[in-house]
Amino acid sequence: MSNIDRRTAIAQLGGLVLGASTALPALADEDGKTYDEESILKAATDFFGETTEGLAKVIAKAFKEQGRPNAFIRGQEAAGALTVGLRYGEGELLMKGSEHGPKVYWAGPSIGFDAGGNASKVFTLVYKLPRTNAIFQRFPGVDGSLYYIGGAGINYQRRHGITLAPIRLGVGLRAGASVGYVHYRREKSINPF
Repeated sequence: MSNIDRRTAIAQLGGLVLGASTALPALADEDGKTYDEESILKAATDFFGETTEGLAKVIAKAFKEQGRPNAFIRGQEAAGALTVGLRYGEGELLMKGSEHGPKVYWAGPSIGFDAGGNASKVFTLVYKLPRTNAIFQRFPGVDGSLYYIGGAGINYQRRHGITLAPIRLGVGLRAGASVGYVHYRREKSINPF
């Protein structure tokens, strides 16, 4: 019996005895299916071409709030808004243990107190993605970001237990708060819906 099987059996027995839930803490550290913070910081630094204090702090914040991701998307996007906004991007999805993954395209509308535009490189941490095809859906999100020239930002998008945490470094000026969604697709489309 493996260590994971033993822990499962012990946790289930403990749950029956104590009347507690049989949910287990994540065993991701042992099964090698998630990224540690150091690996993500290195991958993000390689992708963005530099390490900034802001990038390191944003990644530390995501790990503190969400834990260890099992995938990430590296890509680029452009977005703009004047109350109503649009966002378009493309990238590559990589799951732990793979060197290459499928191309991913995204687009989405937003509405709110939001104005400006930005072009960004985007490094999205992906949590609890069961398989690569599960990324292809709409993810609602609230974006309360302030983009500075060369600044970093993060927000969260969640659906069906999957959480996405896009980290953006780019140029432009965009300030405000908005609600909307981002639709991740297999093929490029100008339709944001």
